[in-house]
Amino acid sequence: MDNQNKKPLITVFTPAYNRAYTLHLCYESLLRQTSKNFKWLIIDDGSTDNTRELVNRWIKKDNGFQIVYIYKENGGMHTAHNTAYENIDTELNVCIDSDDYMTDDAIEKIVDKWNTYKNEKYAGIVALDIYNNGEIIGKKLPNQQSIKLCDYYSNGGKGDKKLIYRTEVINKYPQYPVFEGEKYVSLGYKYLLIDQDYDLLIMNEPVCVVEYMEDGSSRNMYNQYLKNPKGFAFLRKVHMKYDKSLKRKFITCVHYVSSSFISKNKTFLKESPSKIMTVIAIPFGFVFYKLIIFKCKETV
Repeated sequence: MDNQNKKPLITVFTPAYNRAYTLHLCYESLLRQTSKNFKWLIIDDGSTDNTRELVNRWIKKDNGFQIVYIYKENGGMHTAHNTAYENIDTELNVCIDSDDYMTDDAIEKIVDKWNTYKNEKYAGIVALDIYNNGEIIGKKLPNQQSIKLCDYYSNGGKGDKKLIYRTEVINKYPQYPVFEGEKYVSLGYKYLLIDQDYDLLIMNEPVCVVEYMEDGSSRNMYNQYLKNPKGFAFLRKVHMKYDKSLKRKFITCVHYVSSSFISKNKTFLKESPSKIMTVIAIPFGFVFYKLIIFKCKETV
């Protein structure tokens, strides 16, 4: 049994924007947890539905864990993460999206893994996401103690993984930037920076059930490219500094050029950390820019 008076080890935080219709799945999965060694932090990113009323009803119940609700003006997923990190006071944290939910023993497994192997050299834990039919998303993690995310994906790794970070570590790095008129910066920005300094403990166990909703960002990537070019260009410049292979860096430059065309940034070449490769990527980036425009017209 968990000691109710003891500070929880981990904060489960959930950014939510008009997801009252599906948020109950996450809540119900937290009620089912075999360990209550956590708190639930909900960052309401400017919802106009009944999210506030729904969460307030849950808060009044005897859930066995604390629920904290914070409302903010709508700014996009990355700004919700900024707000979450400013308000988390537990050793670990994990983001469970508003259309996802945890496996029943996820908290217990995370706590046991961390208490057994925690070390200053680890930023946290990387675990598996699954579909609701139990199928692993992408590939399993390698059979070893720890890994860097960039090494996993550069060596053939595939699929979203669940990242459980030490709060102290994730707050060592800059917040996600905010660009006027835009509402998207990839969460991978912080993960990439952390990856340069830390490994993640591997836990080849599913902890999160993922449902890719039609209104989710992963379903609308071309529209994201079109609406948030400054945010994408920012991330591409960061990746240029850390991409290890020439192929990966070239693809990054192509994306950077396309985002620069969309944002009408005439100084993109001067701003690029990889100027020669960016020059080579210009015609390819222009073609990709045209493809984005075409794809977005198709979805209108």
